[in-house]
Amino acid sequence: MIPPVEMRVLDRNAQHFGVSILELMENAGKAVADVARSEFRVGGKDVLVLCGTGNNGGDGLVAARHLANEARVTVLLARSPDQFATKEAETNFERLRDVQILAGLDKSEEAIAGGDLLIDALLGIGAEGAIREPYGALILQMNGSGKPILSIDVPSGFGTDRSVKPTATVALHDSKEGMTAENSGRIHIADIGIPAKIATTIGPGEFLLYPVPKPTSHKGQNGRLLVIAGGPYTGAPALVGFGALGVGGDLIHIATPALAAAVVASYSPMFIVHPLVGHRLLREDLRQIAELSARVDAVAIGPGLGDASGTLEAVREVVKTLSLPVVVDADAIRAVGADPRCLVGKRAVITPHSREFQALTGKTLPDGPEERAGIVREAAKALGVVILLKGHVDIVTDGTRLKFNYTGNPGMTVGGTGDVLCGVVAGLMSKGMSPYDAARLGAFTNGYAGDLAFKVKSYGLTSVDVADNLGRVLAEFLGS
Repeated sequence: MIPPVEMRVLDRNAQHFGVSILELMENAGKAVADVARSEFRVGGKDVLVLCGTGNNGGDGLVAARHLANEARVTVLLARSPDQFATKEAETNFERLRDVQILAGLDKSEEAIAGGDLLIDALLGIGAEGAIREPYGALILQMNGSGKPILSIDVPSGFGTDRSVKPTATVALHDSKEGMTAENSGRIHIADIGIPAKIATTIGPGEFLLYPVPKPTSHKGQNGRLLVIAGGPYTGAPALVGFGALGVGGDLIHIATPALAAAVVASYSPMFIVHPLVGHRLLREDLRQIAELSARVDAVAIGPGLGDASGTLEAVREVVKTLSLPVVVDADAIRAVGADPRCLVGKRAVITPHSREFQALTGKTLPDGPEERAGIVREAAKALGVVILLKGHVDIVTDGTRLKFNYTGNPGMTVGGTGDVLCGVVAGLMSKGMSPYDAARLGAFTNGYAGDLAFKVKSYGLTSVDVADNLGRVLAEFLGS
């Protein structure tokens, strides 16, 4: 089963990677027609196809075309033909021949009463919230008709208190989470031609998971992040902060040793810098960090901290005591690798490259992404965390689900791009995204920002260039 939102992600990714939506719609409608023939014996019968204005309606229009040669087909449009929401649905309406067309509620009861089979193509997985008219009335009329109903993908109104009660459902690509025989009838799964590789590839569809701020929200409601970083290295904390700001984080608190605090603060007036006691993170800083943690929504720890034994011990103690979502990066990976018990029960993303993965797990990775995948998945499962393995192809897994990310370029081997990625993922988590969703969207966004930078700077790009392009990625895939 696949959650409806993941199907929407997959649809958008398929379109981005060049799969024709018209072709998918054609395959879907043909599959529906095949089930109508095999299960309902529609030859010579009256078939009423009830279509909405979106792609679900487009699937129904294709089914109507495929059935028109053997059945008496009528198409009932929920709204007038000039209100199709997608060009694909409109194209398939224009392709219809030899079918009667009705629109609205004027003759809907009569048309439903005259049908031997009702094909439900009103609303798909994109429908959210209360069912609006005329859809609500059409659903009630269908359910009260006593006629057999074949739903496309999901019963219209699925997941609401006003849902079609079908005899059967043709689930496209996979059954949707929550579908049962009770609410969906007999479930037929139809392969509509989405390549297997696309199903495991991260793309702009992941932006459907991004928590867009409400118009009424105010400062601090869209992500408060604590960055625990720096000391021996002063640039890393700032790059983490820039990453989080670049994906829409509201407030960036940076806890860094006193030695680095003034330098880190000088990078941006947006950073709220909290000097720690000494020149390195130590156990003496834990009380201050606990107080700061109470003011934020997520934590990023590791970049630029160094690997002194006292620092690594302090990292483990911070991670162990945190109740917030946390991104563990850079020097902090070595710390938790020495004693992974500190990760038990944590909502954590760990972001290693291959050498850091070895320090985390003791395992050496092969070069190929496909060969790496199983090893990384098992490590994530054993540790109970999400792993975002950085490489020429990134791997994101929570131990069960796994996806590959292909954005990014060799220019991003420059120092600091991993720090920006840490901030991107942590910033998304601070906005309420789950660790797995933040990691996969973060990997795509960071890599795509690097690709935008590469178009201008080529191999001369810097990590700051990557951070500067994050907002452009959001603008491209979320809109302004």
